[in-house]
Amino acid sequence: MSGTDRKVSAKKDSQLVLRLDRGERDAFVELCRELDTSAAREIRRFIRGFMNDHTAE
Repeated sequence: MSGTDRKVSAKKDSQLVLRLDRGERDAFVELCRELDTSAAREIRRFIRGFMNDHTAE
């Protein structure tokens, strides 16, 4: 499936810039690759979970 075949729930139009140790970043990206996911996807998943855990309903 190509990137154009995927449905996108909402257009992503913002960026978050992080400063990380290069070795830590590279290890994270490599682990994501080994797990067949992307670093961006995992960071988005973390942010959504964090917000769900810490937002009053």
